[in-house]
Amino acid sequence: MDLSALEARLGHRFADVGLLTRALSHASIGAESNERLEFVGDRVLGLIVAERLYADYPGETEGGLAVRLNALVRRETCAKAGEAAGLAPYLIMAPSESGSGGRQKSAILAGACEAVIAALYFDGGLDAAERFVLRYWEEAFATLKPELRDAKTALQEWAQSGVLREKAQPAYAVKERMGPDHAPIFTVEVRVPGHEPERGEGPTKREAEQDAARRMLARLGAWKG
Repeated sequence: MDLSALEARLGHRFADVGLLTRALSHASIGAESNERLEFVGDRVLGLIVAERLYADYPGETEGGLAVRLNALVRRETCAKAGEAAGLAPYLIMAPSESGSGGRQKSAILAGACEAVIAALYFDGGLDAAERFVLRYWEEAFATLKPELRDAKTALQEWAQSGVLREKAQPAYAVKERMGPDHAPIFTVEVRVPGHEPERGEGPTKREAEQDAARRMLARLGAWKG
C-alpha cells in the first residue's frame, strides 16, 4: 500500500514505514495489530494535551485542567481527529470487519489515531507527534468551553438544590466493560430519583461517570459547563 499521501497529511515522512503500517492495522487481522502502539499513543497524546492546557490556562486548578484533558482525549475526540486526518481509507482490517462498517466505527478510528501518534513518536520523536496533535486537535481546543465544570459535582449540586422533592445523591453503577486490558471502555449508568437513567462511556470508571453526569445534566437542561 502506498502511504505517501497519508504521510503528507500526517506531516511526517517515515524512516520506518512499517511503523505506520502497523498503526493502521486493526486487531481483526491478528497478532500484528496496532493495540500495543495504541497503548503508547494514548500516553503521548495525554502528555501533549496536558502541556498545551497548562500553557493555555495558567490560572486553572488541577481539577479544571483534568476535566478539559478528559474532554480532549476521549474516544469521540480521537475519532474525529482520525477522520479529519483521513485514516479511514488506509485502515487494514479483516474483510468481515470492513464489510460491517468498521472504517466508520468511532472506537476503531480512535484506536488507529492513537496508534498513529505512537508511530509518529517512535519514528520522529515528540515533535512529530506534537505537530500532528496540534494540527488535528485544533478545533477541539478552540471549542473547549471556558467554564467547563466537573459534571459529577454539578449533578450532585443540582440534585441537592431543592429541585427534587427529596434531596438525593446521584447513584452510579458500572454496566459494561469492553476492550483489552490496556485500553478498556467502561459504560456507567447514573440514576437520579424521578428521572430516567443516563449512560456514559470512558476509558476509566471515573471518566465514564463524568460522561454519564454530563449527559444527564444536558437532558435536564442544567449543564452549564
